Amino acid sequence: MVNKLKFSSCGYKRSDLAKDLNFGKMKHCHTWVFHSFNGVLVIGSLLLLLFVVSIGSGYFYNANSFPQQIVHENANRTSNFSTGECNVFVGNWVPDESYPLYNASECPFAEQGFSCLANGRKDKEYLKWRWKPRDCEIPRFDVHEILEKLRGKRIVFVGDSLSRTQWESMICILMTGVEDKKSVYEIKRRKITRQIRHLQVRFSSFDFTVEFYRSIFLVQPGAPPKRSPKRIKKALMLDKLDDINKEWIQSDILIFNTGHWWNPTKLFELGWYFQTDGKMKLGMTINGAFKKALATWKSWIEKKVNTNRTRVFFRTFEATHWSIGSREKCDVTRQPWSETNGKDESAFSDMIIDTVTNVSKPVTLLHVTPMGAYRSDAHVGTWSDNPLVPDCSHYCLPGVPDMWNELLFAFLFSDQQYQIH
Repeated sequence: MVNKLKFSSCGYKRSDLAKDLNFGKMKHCHTWVFHSFNGVLVIGSLLLLLFVVSIGSGYFYNANSFPQQIVHENANRTSNFSTGECNVFVGNWVPDESYPLYNASECPFAEQGFSCLANGRKDKEYLKWRWKPRDCEIPRFDVHEILEKLRGKRIVFVGDSLSRTQWESMICILMTGVEDKKSVYEIKRRKITRQIRHLQVRFSSFDFTVEFYRSIFLVQPGAPPKRSPKRIKKALMLDKLDDINKEWIQSDILIFNTGHWWNPTKLFELGWYFQTDGKMKLGMTINGAFKKALATWKSWIEKKVNTNRTRVFFRTFEATHWSIGSREKCDVTRQPWSETNGKDESAFSDMIIDTVTNVSKPVTLLHVTPMGAYRSDAHVGTWSDNPLVPDCSHYCLPGVPDMWNELLFAFLFSDQQYQIH
């Protein structure tokens, strides 16, 4: 009588960065069938030997890698991340007294214009909300462990001022785990302003940097062709990525956003028009131009970025809460909305999702539009460094951008397989 033993073995394929940050997907599965009892004994002996070896090597590997779950430091949140896929972007905001994650007054990188409490906001309820996905929990990270895992790395944010808020948020979060605050500094000692194209904060004790590149359209602005109509002041070259793109490539974690400058007020009324193949396209719509710019970004990712080294993210359009019919009216509420009221939908987000899901290289989507739709309470409003100009686009710090970073950390440091939309 022939006994049959059937088992499968799957190996991991990882990049150098993936080994450090515990990235990777299971690949290359094979199956063997053995047709004798002796074969079973031989394989059994080999498996026992392999088991003993793996226990020893596993000890050394785990001592230098992320755990399978991120530890929640101070609240009773558990994770079911290991039990299947979870769409972390479908859920609700729930009250949580363990928030906020930091004190903005103790973080020199929290820009004055986004520090709502320092600018006179009295209510603090907006600080006490946590995003809760419908089918799982987002594990709270251990900031000290993340600092260790980021040693020697380069994190780069590219985009507009909403990207800058996430950059500031990440620095403030990570600084809570740094004993010597003076060891965290902007390399050129520059003050954060809205116009500086590049800011680079170094965590010297851990040998890594968190950088921001201001690229509001991602594609290249320039002078219009000769003999263009007088109303054209600037040409937005949709088929050329921003000329500072070479500075983004050699990074370990790369996060993009764009969208808030793609509107008639910030384009046509200021004399910005679209150009492709060296020719102005005066009849092109903003949505059509946005789609073309995303195609240029996609081509650049596929041709220029080594995704074996660089983990790429793209964040969707961030929900705003301007009153319908007037961008000048900004009613910041005391509590989040109970419904999205249509703010969870965005043509820009749809185009970003379509582009990201069709990139031939791995790119992770941060689909934050739906979760931000509820947070009519979290905007800067009149609590900025210029209270005469209301703001229902940017978010207070601490606040919603901190949750974007919690999601980013979960994607980087958890072995969970996520749905993206």
